[in-house]
Amino acid sequence: MAEKVRVHILIKGLVQGVFFRQTTQQMAEILGLKGWVRNTPDGKVEAVFEGEKEKVEKMLDWAKKGPTSARVDGVDVKWEEYKGEFKEFEKR
Repeated sequence: MAEKVRVHILIKGLVQGVFFRQTTQQMAEILGLKGWVRNTPDGKVEAVFEGEKEKVEKMLDWAKKGPTSARVDGVDVKWEEYKGEFKEFEKR
């Protein structure tokens, strides 16, 4: 059985108003990940992903680029203990 992991990220750059949350949700669903994504008041995008380690790592690689209309200047990554608390991936 694949190792389950959880990661909490904060994405900086031109990431609001460019469909970042929508495409993040689509990518997470394609990869079978659970969690959430939301805009922050200071112009960043924050997300939590839970799932198989290999798929979470693919999601991180994608988040470092984002959708074509975005400009990612940096991603803060915090690995956390897997909780299995989400039923789906939601856009908040």
